[in-house]
Amino acid sequence: MLRRYVPILAWLPHYHRRLFAADALAGLIVTVMVIPQSLAYALLAGLPAVVGLYASILPQLLYTLFGTSRTLAIGPVAIIALMTGAALANIAAPGSAEYLEAALVLSLLSGAMLVIMGLLKMGFFSNFLSHPVISGFLTASGILIAASQFSALLGVESSGFTLVERLATLLPNLPAFNAPTTLIGAGTLLFLVLMRRYGKNTLQQIGFPLGLADLIAKAGPVFAVIATTYATWHWQLDGAGVATVGSIPAGLPPLSFPWSDASLWRALLIPALLISLVGFVESVSMGQMLAAKRRQRISPNQELIGLGAANLAAGVTSGMPVTGGLSRTVINFDAGAQTPAAGAFAALGIALVTFAFTGWLYYLPIATLAATITVSILTLVDFPTLRQTWRYSRSDFAAMAITITLTLVEGIEAGIIGGITLSIALFLYRTSRPHSALVGRVPGTEHFRNLTRHDVETVDHVALLRIDESLYFANARYLEDTLYNLVASRPALEHVVIVCSAVNLIDASALESLEAINARLKDSQVTLHLAEVKGPVMDKLKLSDFLEGLTGRVFLSTYAAWRELSRPPEIPEE
Repeated sequence: MLRRYVPILAWLPHYHRRLFAADALAGLIVTVMVIPQSLAYALLAGLPAVVGLYASILPQLLYTLFGTSRTLAIGPVAIIALMTGAALANIAAPGSAEYLEAALVLSLLSGAMLVIMGLLKMGFFSNFLSHPVISGFLTASGILIAASQFSALLGVESSGFTLVERLATLLPNLPAFNAPTTLIGAGTLLFLVLMRRYGKNTLQQIGFPLGLADLIAKAGPVFAVIATTYATWHWQLDGAGVATVGSIPAGLPPLSFPWSDASLWRALLIPALLISLVGFVESVSMGQMLAAKRRQRISPNQELIGLGAANLAAGVTSGMPVTGGLSRTVINFDAGAQTPAAGAFAALGIALVTFAFTGWLYYLPIATLAATITVSILTLVDFPTLRQTWRYSRSDFAAMAITITLTLVEGIEAGIIGGITLSIALFLYRTSRPHSALVGRVPGTEHFRNLTRHDVETVDHVALLRIDESLYFANARYLEDTLYNLVASRPALEHVVIVCSAVNLIDASALESLEAINARLKDSQVTLHLAEVKGPVMDKLKLSDFLEGLTGRVFLSTYAAWRELSRPPEIPEE
């Protein structure tokens, strides 16, 4: 029982030297790679840069105890940082003590919600976000985040959490751009793009081994940080208007608890829920994909607990909301991490940097961090999926387009709430009008197919109606209308068989409709039968009075119903 909720107990007893060596190396690589990201994402959320480092220490250690993914790396991520900033924008001024306190409340609320959802086994909750909606939300978020970095790349002021607000404040300030800042930002941006696109292949052509070439290419942000920090220090570019990270307090994260009034906690409930949902979907998607590559598995419900514990840890160590990061997880995986201990080693490495080496980051240009964010976040902008969804399903594309529009125009919260609402609405609409087909027998076989698509055998006095959806309150009336229209259009009909091979559920509303159908068909001298009823569905029907009042029979197969009912009706003697 304890292993179920504390997964470290399952793998730690089998830990050995070879695993330690692999995890330690991966942890070292992740430490070096994610420090610029952690700083950048804290600034993106409107928080002091050191908060990003704090959020990468104890949260990762807690996930090591409670998480099930062997390679997931926990920390600040771009989308959650943007959502955090949007949630706190109306609470307090960015950079103020009240703003930081609100961020801690947001982390604690998110963590508590995730833990409760995990204990209640509510991992299915993420299914309310359809893939088109997720893709649309990520695409819009990527555009928003990239737009939010233009001001830092150019050294001008801008604000807002929608695209319209960003452009409205950015465009008038463009003539006042800072030349050294623009040079650093544009140069870093170009360098990172070239490293990402051509770095690995170029290094291989020079003679570097594949693994080393890949590692050096991914370390592009580290090289950019070192080079621009040195240049800013050497030429004292901060005196020429280049904004830098500045003084970062050294030391381990301070323990604290936000003793705010209840009104702040209530105001952040919905944003915390949305952050929890988006963070969980992003984290579990990445964890499942990488686990599958190694023939491993993760537990979504336990992941809720692991992510919840990480966010609770962030809330009491001056951090910010966290989740499994795409880029840091891929780095961890490619670096050879074998167990969650790799994340723990990375957390310890970041703790060491925070404790003793933050002074080295004083001259790190904000423009370099902005370029790092821009390059990493643009991978979320997925135009090929937009084109594919347009070709495949116009309704899904509509949901995607509306999600993108709402996110860009109204903001993150409106986009995600609108996306969830659209996902549920589309589901209800589609399942409220389930596909059904009159089927007939393929000659000489026991197979039955749609009579509009295949050349099949039918008889006038029997109708075999296959329902391709579970029956519940949203489509119960549609089922009634379908059957009544069928009976009205076929005067010779004597038997109707509902083929239930695709029916996984019959709820109380659908059961009431079946009882009404049975009674009405009886008045019309038509017998109602069922076929291929699944075991769980039959178990439920046996708890009701429906089977006792059914005018016909429940057949094991459609063929059995056909064989029994397709005989010519007896002609009454005169």
